[in-house]
Amino acid sequence: MKPDIHPSYRPVVFQDTSSDFSFLTKSTIETSETIEWEDGNEYPLAKVEISSESHPFYTGKQILVDTTGRVERFRKRYGDTGSAPKAEAELPEAELSEAEVPEAETADAEA
Repeated sequence: MKPDIHPSYRPVVFQDTSSDFSFLTKSTIETSETIEWEDGNEYPLAKVEISSESHPFYTGKQILVDTTGRVERFRKRYGDTGSAPKAEAELPEAELSEAEVPEAETADAEA
């Protein structure tokens, strides 16, 4: 390795400001603040807004998207764009010809 081109890799304390959670790890981040850790030593302090302690994915407080609401908003905004003919189930029985009646129904009628 070339000398004097790599940042110093040292222990650093990261503190989650939203949940007051802290952890000690190694990093090359440059900080101006320091903090005394549980072991009595002083380490550089890096403050972060989100960590595993406060992130919605890791805490289980993730908001699920309501896909039904999205579909309803789409239909409300753009209307019913489908112009498909009515399905056979929606037609009254009188409109069905004898050829269109399913075989299971004709077998029941003959018995």
